[in-house]
Amino acid sequence: MRALLVFFLVCAAALAAPPPLYESELIFPLEKWHNHSSSIVELPNGDFLVCWFHGSGERTADDVLIQAARWNKRTGKWGAPFTLADTPGFPDTNPTMFIDSKQRLFLLWPVIVAHQWESALMKYRISTDYQQESGPPKWEHQDNIILIPKNIAEKTRQVLGKDAEGEGKLAGTAKKLIERADDMYFSRMGWFTRTHPQELPSGRILAPMYSDGYSFGIMAFSDDGGYNWTASEPIVGYGGIQPSVVRKKDGTLVAYLRDNGPPPKRAQISYSKDDGVSWTGAKDTDILNPGTSLEVIALRNGDWILVHNDLEQGRWSLVAAISDDEGLTWKWRRHLDGMPGPKVPYEYHYPSVLQSKDGSIHVTYSYFSPEGKAIRHARFSEDWIRAGDPVKP
Repeated sequence: MRALLVFFLVCAAALAAPPPLYESELIFPLEKWHNHSSSIVELPNGDFLVCWFHGSGERTADDVLIQAARWNKRTGKWGAPFTLADTPGFPDTNPTMFIDSKQRLFLLWPVIVAHQWESALMKYRISTDYQQESGPPKWEHQDNIILIPKNIAEKTRQVLGKDAEGEGKLAGTAKKLIERADDMYFSRMGWFTRTHPQELPSGRILAPMYSDGYSFGIMAFSDDGGYNWTASEPIVGYGGIQPSVVRKKDGTLVAYLRDNGPPPKRAQISYSKDDGVSWTGAKDTDILNPGTSLEVIALRNGDWILVHNDLEQGRWSLVAAISDDEGLTWKWRRHLDGMPGPKVPYEYHYPSVLQSKDGSIHVTYSYFSPEGKAIRHARFSEDWIRAGDPVKP
């Protein structure tokens, strides 16, 4: 009788418990304009700020600029988009933001000088006055980030040298990358952002970047609060770009990278044990990646969340996965938009991920449909992911 009573009490509690949190909405209505590559931050007052690039195209369209919108905690609504940054006559792309331990807002983005990703010039701004209800922040500091990659020629030879001695397409690619690593101009140009920067326990600010000219990742880091920047070693491999960095409890930094290289199409991984200065060569994981951006962060309870396209081709399936063993396994998964299966005329991609002060998880991502393009925002709990995809009848 007692066991039966306990059973009924457990069932009653389960029925009384609210369902796991999930809600989503478009930040602005679908447009004919190209809206892509968002970044989200939570402001100290509980509002949210999201930015993305907007225009008639990408690197070859000179009307491309950085737009942003604010979510107001008091009203619970998104405000109208506004211009956050614009370099007249040049495309501004791939913005990212973060707020440091001094509550300063950083905006980082590349200007594409000559219509090629390899001509990207990194710019950044810092603000302490950014919590108004509408419009852009007031910027106190602006500068460029120009990098000299650490040991790029040596590192490229170390990782790719044996491949370059062989024959075939892989050998040809390795030889080309080694040649480019010896080119001073090429190696110092074209590094730019995609995923969130972060501040390490040491106080170092780490900004993940990459080069489409090499298909290498790299870290820009600052040890003086963001006023001077130095480059790490490159993350050398075949097609590993747009690194997203997460820190293990033992201090190891783990970079997950988009796969722009040859099959199999899998997210790549690299490790650093010296606060991001040196990195292992990029290697494939078993995480599907069709050559599109992903992001991973550590939650406050120690779990990790990874948001990515779980396909080898296409961008019509976007999934959130949870790991409770620092990326060794991803035991829980749930789709934010779309599902694997036959190709559909929709794309859900380029996620930006954060955990807000209330513990909920926020993801913004590019939402492309036949009716237009926008940025979508989703807010959910970790329990919502752990519940898994609904079972189809």
